[in-house]
Amino acid sequence: MVLIGMMDSPYVRRVAVSMKLMDLAFEHRAVSVFRQFEEFRAVNPVVKAPSLVCDDGLVLMDSTLILDYLEQQVASPKRLMPEAGAPRREALRLTGLALAACDKCVQIVYEKEQRPAEKRHRPWLERVVGQANAAFAELERAAGKTKGWLQGERLNAADVVVACAWRFGQHYNYAEVPAPHYPALGAHSDRAEALPEFVSSPLP
Repeated sequence: MVLIGMMDSPYVRRVAVSMKLMDLAFEHRAVSVFRQFEEFRAVNPVVKAPSLVCDDGLVLMDSTLILDYLEQQVASPKRLMPEAGAPRREALRLTGLALAACDKCVQIVYEKEQRPAEKRHRPWLERVVGQANAAFAELERAAGKTKGWLQGERLNAADVVVACAWRFGQHYNYAEVPAPHYPALGAHSDRAEALPEFVSSPLP
């Protein structure tokens, strides 16, 4: 399998770290949706990262859908997503919050870096920043309730996406998402980022 996309995307990084944690062999091709648009389009005409080229050549996209497929490629003990009941529902809740935080942080980056300054709409940016912080505040409450990982002693899918979301937000939007407001998330991130699967998949 080949994972296409840059590690500065929290979605690409989420998939890469998860694949390593599940012991799934893959090749990573760091192709940018901006700087290498045509090269990316040759793989996936939609030019969406991450894209996963399966062993038979089929291309999947969207980190959640890719991981849904990959979870079925490994034995149950290696899966990261809880399989049923309340643990699965809570993992879905945390994942939804983390992905919302990612989406809003990406919008902040695009607003600051892709839109000309004279065309920025301040009320829109303030709204998006508020949404990002609302998502992180909910995750902070969850992280503050446990001394282990988010759902117990074993790291799972929610831990991965939350850590990737936090690292991305702090790398690009530390002014808009003040780290002192989120000490439990910071501690969770530090613990996750020390794992070899995260270390070997660095955000540039």
